[in-house]
Amino acid sequence: MKLKHLFGFFLLPAIMMGQARYDKILSQIDQQANTYNAVAQKIWSWAEMGYQETQSSALLQETLASAGFAIEKGVAQIPTAFVATYGSGSPVIAILGEYDALPGLSQKAVAYKISNDTKAGHACGHHLFGTASAAAAIAVKEYLEKNKKSGTVKFFGCPAEEGGSGKVYMTRAGLFNDTDIALHWHPSSANAANPANALANKSAKFRFYGVSAHAAGAPEKGRSALDAVESMNYMVNQMREHIPSDSRIHYVITKGGEAPNVVPNYAEVYYYARHPKRDVVMDLFDRIVNAGKGAALGTDTQMEFEIIGGVHELLQNEVLQKLVHANLTEVGGYNYNDDEQAFAQEIAETLGNSLDTRYVSGIMPYTPASKAGGSTDVGDVSFAVPTVGFGTATWVPGTPAHSWQAVAAGGTTIGKKGMITAAKTLALTAMKLIDNPQIVKQAKEEFYKNKGADFEYIPLIGDRAPALNYRN
Repeated sequence: MKLKHLFGFFLLPAIMMGQARYDKILSQIDQQANTYNAVAQKIWSWAEMGYQETQSSALLQETLASAGFAIEKGVAQIPTAFVATYGSGSPVIAILGEYDALPGLSQKAVAYKISNDTKAGHACGHHLFGTASAAAAIAVKEYLEKNKKSGTVKFFGCPAEEGGSGKVYMTRAGLFNDTDIALHWHPSSANAANPANALANKSAKFRFYGVSAHAAGAPEKGRSALDAVESMNYMVNQMREHIPSDSRIHYVITKGGEAPNVVPNYAEVYYYARHPKRDVVMDLFDRIVNAGKGAALGTDTQMEFEIIGGVHELLQNEVLQKLVHANLTEVGGYNYNDDEQAFAQEIAETLGNSLDTRYVSGIMPYTPASKAGGSTDVGDVSFAVPTVGFGTATWVPGTPAHSWQAVAAGGTTIGKKGMITAAKTLALTAMKLIDNPQIVKQAKEEFYKNKGADFEYIPLIGDRAPALNYRN
C-alpha cells in the first residue's frame, strides 16, 4: 500500500467517524420502534386532558427512569410536569415533550367518524410528541454514554399545552435557565422544518353572577347572568371591526343556566385573544375585560374573570432551523404500505382532497416563515433559551390539527412512522450540537440579538398559580 493511502486511511475525516456513530444510535431507535409505539398507543387510548395526564406522565417517567434518567417530579407546582436528566457538563440540551389530549374529539383509529367512548382524543398528536421526544432523549443518553462525551440531556415533561400554558409556568419557574438549546417537534401532515410563526395568546374565563327568579311569575326580581354573557359577546363582536386585522378572538359559552323558566344566576364564557405580537394581545385582552365590565353594569350583575393561559409568540433562530432542516432531510421520510395507502386515501376523501404524499416520502423545501395560525406555549421557552422545532407526517396529507382525522391517523402505523422520523431527527440534532460547540455559540448569539438587549420576560399569566382545573 502506498504511503499516501496509509496516511489517508489513518486520518479519516472526523465527520465520517461521527456519522458512523450517529447512524448506530439512529438504528437503535428503529430497533425500538415497536416498544415506543406501544407507549404512544397507551397514551393515545388514555386521552387525558390538560393537567389530568396522570397515567401518561407516569408512563413517560417510567420509560425514562428505566433508561437511567434521574426524574424530578411535580415541577413548577404542576403534578404532571417533570424533568428527566442524564449526563453532566455542557452543552445542556433540552428536549420538550407533550402528552395532553383535546376534549370532545374521541375517535377510533378508522377512516370514518366514530367515537372511541372517551371524553377526549389526541387530535394534536401529543401522544406521539411525548413518546418521540423521550425516545430521542434516550438515544442521546446512549450517545453520551457510549462515546464518553461531556454533555447533559434533559427531557421536559410538559403538560397542558392545549390552552393550559404548562410551559409558561415552567419557564416562569426558571426550569430552562441552565439549558443551552431547546428542541421540539410537532405532529403534522407533512415532513417540514421551516421557520414557523405562532400567535401570542391570552385566555380567561369570565363569570357573571345575577339573581334567580321565576322567568314568568316574577321576572322583575331576576338579574340574568346569561344576559350579561350575551351582552359581553355582542360588545366584543362589535369590537372586531376596530382591532388589527391579523388579530383573532374566540369564545365559547361554558355555562348558560339550567332551565328556561329560571332566570340564570350564574353564567360563564371562555375567551381567547391572539395576535402575532404579545403587546397587542395584552391590549386586546384589556378591551375584552372592559366589555365584560360594561356587560355587568348594563345587566345589574357582578363579573369576575380568571386568567387561564397566556403565551408569547415564537422567537426564530435561523442557525438552529437550518441545522434541523438538514437533519430531517438526512433522516428522510417514509413510504406507505398497501394498508396505509388505502387508509390515507379514505381519509383524504373525507377531507375533499386528492392524496399527495410528496412530503410523506420526502421533505418540504426550506422556505421562509409562513403566517401564524395557532399558538403554542413553546413561545415562552423560545424567549428563555434558543429553541427550534419541526414537524413530521404523522397524519394523512391535508389533515388539519384538532380533527377526528388526526386522532384516527395517530392511532395507526402512519402515526408510528412519523413519530420515529421525529425521534431520529431530534436525536441527530442533539448529537451534532454536542459535537459542535460552535453551532451552539452561533445560535446563542442570534438568540440574544433577536431577543434584544432590553427584553424583560413578563409572563402573560401574571403570578397566578397553575390553572390545574381549567378542563373541569
